[in-house]
Amino acid sequence: MPPGANGGTEGLGPTCSEIHNSQDHAIAKLAPPPTFVQQCYRHLKSSGVGEASVYHALVVIFLEFFAWGLLTMPIIRVLNETFPDHTFLMNGLIIGIKGILSFLSAPLIGALSDVWGRKFFLLITVAFTCAPIPLMSINTWWFFAMISISGVFACTFSVVFAYVADVTEENQRSLAYGLVSATFAASMVISPALGAYIMNTYGENLAVALATAIAVLDVFFILVAVPESLPEKTRPPAPISWEQADPFAALGKVKHNVLKK
Repeated sequence: MPPGANGGTEGLGPTCSEIHNSQDHAIAKLAPPPTFVQQCYRHLKSSGVGEASVYHALVVIFLEFFAWGLLTMPIIRVLNETFPDHTFLMNGLIIGIKGILSFLSAPLIGALSDVWGRKFFLLITVAFTCAPIPLMSINTWWFFAMISISGVFACTFSVVFAYVADVTEENQRSLAYGLVSATFAASMVISPALGAYIMNTYGENLAVALATAIAVLDVFFILVAVPESLPEKTRPPAPISWEQADPFAALGKVKHNVLKK
C-alpha cells in the first residue's frame, strides 16, 4: 500500500497550511523590525480616550489659546523693553511674518492631515505653536524669532476644523464650528487679565511657567486622550497634488464660489 493510502498524512510531506505558515514565518523574519519612530506613530494612532468627538477638539483649542492669553501683557512689556523705539513696528513684523508663513503652510498641512490623520498634525501644530513660550524667560530675541518661525505650523484651527468635520454630520457642523469659535473666545476672556495679575503680583517668570505648563498639558492631552478622527480606509492615496498645497489656488476657489453665488 502506498504511503498515505490508509487516509493518514504520514509520508506525504508538509501540508498546505504548514507551507503557508512557514512562508509567513520566513517573511516575518525577513521584514525589518519597526523603527522607534514607526512604533511611536503606531502608538499615536491607536491611543485615545473614548471615541473622537467635538469635545476633544474644544479642549485642545482652549488650552492652547489660554496658554498664549496668559502672556498677553508680559509680551507687551517685553516688546517695549526689547524694542523701546520700535515696539509697534516690531510687533507688526513678528505677527506679519507668522501670518504669512501660516497662510502659505495651512493648505499643505490640511492636505497632509487628510493622508496621515488629524491627531499627528494636532500634535505637531500645537507643539510648534507653543514651543516659543518658555523662551520668553530665557532669551527674548529667540522668543520673538521663534514666534515668527512657528507660523509654519500655526495652523491648529485648520486641523481642528477638519477634526470636527470628521466627527459630525453635515447638518451639525455649523453648530460644532460655532462651539470651536466660542471656546477660543472663552479661553481669551480671563487669561490676559489673569496673566497680568500674576505678572504684577508674582513676577513675569511665574506667568511664563504657568503658560508653559498649560501648553505641555495640551500636548500631553493630545498624546494620551485625543483619538484619531479619520479612519485609514477613508483617507486618499498618499501623494498630494500641488493644487491641494497651493494657498493661492484655495483663494481662487473661494473667489469662484463667491462669484457663483
